[in-house]
Amino acid sequence: MNNASVVTEFILLGIPHTEDLETELFVLFLSFYIFTLVGNLLILLAIVSSTQLHTPMYFFLCKLSVCDIFFPSVSSPKMLFYLSGHSRAISYAGCVSQLFFYHFLGCTECFLYTVMAYDRFVAICHPLRYKVIMSHRVCAILATGTSFFGCIQATFLTTLTFQLPYCGPNEVDYFFCDIPVMLKLACADTSALEMVGFISVGLMPLSCFLLICTSYSRIVYSVLQIRSAEGRRRAFSTCSAHLTAILLFYMPVVLIYLRPTPSPWLDATVQVLNNLVTPMLNPLIYSLRNKEVKSSLSKVLHHLGFLPEQS
Repeated sequence: MNNASVVTEFILLGIPHTEDLETELFVLFLSFYIFTLVGNLLILLAIVSSTQLHTPMYFFLCKLSVCDIFFPSVSSPKMLFYLSGHSRAISYAGCVSQLFFYHFLGCTECFLYTVMAYDRFVAICHPLRYKVIMSHRVCAILATGTSFFGCIQATFLTTLTFQLPYCGPNEVDYFFCDIPVMLKLACADTSALEMVGFISVGLMPLSCFLLICTSYSRIVYSVLQIRSAEGRRRAFSTCSAHLTAILLFYMPVVLIYLRPTPSPWLDATVQVLNNLVTPMLNPLIYSLRNKEVKSSLSKVLHHLGFLPEQS
């Protein structure tokens, strides 16, 4: 870390233009956070408790649920803490940790969506070889790889941001520590680093998105070859949840990191949707149109006493 860094803590100013709305925002965001945790835990329980769901697709969905539990937990607890009237200060190390884990989990999800698209491609385009191609070993390697490359990307971005000297202003005009707002506080010229960060943050999601598009273009072509209308409907139904989740994930990334002229209020609003709303919606997206998950989820809720026993 640079010796000129004399800032020992930062002050999170929160979402721009939301003064005097702390109580309302606290209730709203706490509700989102609780629903996110409960929904993803239920999906995990439903998949783990049903041997019928012990397949590659649901294995990756399990990992997505784990990411969706931890992803909002990077920024939400601190945000709820200061919205409830407590200190807005965050230590230098805490700020570094926030930025690292935010990008680590975000990049891991990005790679995971790509892997899930590949899984659907193999299942639909090569059904007879599916179990051979997507073996337990291959699934474990792919799942580990998403975290490994997510860690590399996050380490690069975090090092890029915090190797700069922070020796003056320490007020972060945002609700958590992220690259664009942190670079504004650096006591050095950041234009070159902004360009490197822009390319790095943009190139990785773009590469993943192109791979996803390639997988789904092959899937669409294969599905259109199916003569049975029922077969085509079932194939598209299998992929529709994944496509919806991909759109919800990528739209905020494009709006926040790839716009030439940033808007603090718009960025914060979209970031809240990305941090809290998308992880909350994923359990609904993957369960509402999936009979196997709904059936397993009903059994879990019966077992926990939330639903009456079926007669």
